[in-house]
Amino acid sequence: MPAKPARAWQRMLSGRRLDLLDPTPVDIEIEDIAHGLAFVARWNGQTMGDFAYSVAEHSLLVEDIFARMQPKAPVKWRLAALLHDAPEYVIGDMISPVKAAVGPGYGDLDQRLTAAIHLRFGLPAALPKTVKAQIKRADKVSAWMEAVQIAGFSEKEASRFFGRPKPEVVEGLNIVLRPPLETRMAFLNRHADLLAQL
Repeated sequence: MPAKPARAWQRMLSGRRLDLLDPTPVDIEIEDIAHGLAFVARWNGQTMGDFAYSVAEHSLLVEDIFARMQPKAPVKWRLAALLHDAPEYVIGDMISPVKAAVGPGYGDLDQRLTAAIHLRFGLPAALPKTVKAQIKRADKVSAWMEAVQIAGFSEKEASRFFGRPKPEVVEGLNIVLRPPLETRMAFLNRHADLLAQL
């Protein structure tokens, strides 16, 4: 008797059933993304403060940094920056060393989910390489800030791993730690603001 295939879908709070191996845009809901990301901790939870630093909070920061670094970028690329880690609402946030250990399977899963999420919100399934690189640079600035402000790194150590950002990019920016439901609402509001500007 052949083995029963392992379940590869997850039931979302919206009622959607998301197939992780074959995700479709119709099964993507922003409320599910915002809720999941607000409860997923960055840095494996190894951060200072009374609340975990969530992927939703990180996503808001990356979108802000991206806008500072690319002030003339179209709104759709700001939306892409906000959603850059959206697949983590179902696959979690793995630190880079764990991703390397897991191998290419994680990246394939991430790409399939990213494509479905992008299509759901009117973005191309795959971003142009230049835009992807710009978002990655904003992501590294965010990682530097997080490392220094809440993850216990010295500036020298953070700069070695993530590069030292230009002072004007991070001027006036501080890491925010909020309760998950407050972060979820901030993420939903920002997503709605960007969609309204498209």
